[in-house]
Amino acid sequence: MREGPNTVYMEAEEPSQRVTSGVLSKNYASMVLQWAPPLALILVALGAWEGAVRLFHVARWLLPPPSSIGMELWESRSLLLRHTWVTLEEVFLGFALALVVGIALAAAIAYSRIVERAAYPFVIASQTVPIIAIAPLLLIWIGYGIWPKIIVVTLISFFPIVVNTVDGLKSADPDMLNMMRTLGARRWQLFTKVQVPSSVPFLFSGIRVGVALSVIGAVIGEWVGASAGLGYLMTRSAPQFLTDRVFASIFILSAMGITLFALAVLAERYAIPWYRREKQDKAIKGR
Repeated sequence: MREGPNTVYMEAEEPSQRVTSGVLSKNYASMVLQWAPPLALILVALGAWEGAVRLFHVARWLLPPPSSIGMELWESRSLLLRHTWVTLEEVFLGFALALVVGIALAAAIAYSRIVERAAYPFVIASQTVPIIAIAPLLLIWIGYGIWPKIIVVTLISFFPIVVNTVDGLKSADPDMLNMMRTLGARRWQLFTKVQVPSSVPFLFSGIRVGVALSVIGAVIGEWVGASAGLGYLMTRSAPQFLTDRVFASIFILSAMGITLFALAVLAERYAIPWYRREKQDKAIKGR
């Protein structure tokens, strides 16, 4: 803006500013259109739940309305927060261990046929045994510390990481592999230069599934034996008919799983932005 002797003149807006403003407005509108339907569905479901409970006079200990659950979230926030941190610690440590073990095992399986024949059946067999049956044994062997919960989280979340990473390592372009062999590349060079880069999108697919399952693993470990955590709080609250507190714990666990999944998606976008662009290009061409 420029001021003259008697008049105020407005400078013309720069073209780049108009373009940036237009892009931001378009992105905002797209975000609103994307999130409006699920948010509307959630609000309708909560409203129907609240109305049905009040209309049919359902006892609060049997099925509390969402308003009571929200009140419990606020009134017991310090208690819930304390137990939430315990569950989060178990999730982070267990998933970090699952990630290290899963990547190392997948690399060994994809790199060596001998390891694949020997280890892959045990990887599959580990998922056929119910985790709820293994958790009490871990308490007997290790005790009532944090490690039984970490191991349960690892056991339940490492499988999708291993399977997806193995598939990614084996999905390398055969023409690229043949060209590298023609140029004299060794087995290790083929593995690191071609197979590993091609497996990264598959790895993140396994991470997204595994990080969501890790919350379930932590709760199962706390159900079997614990002195803290949201799973422990649920087992203590249910016999006392504190149903609103149980639902509050479930709400926090759901929010935790969704947040961790969203963080995994965000990490994928920053780690391999080219993969997202390729998917968008394919979607556009397919229309």
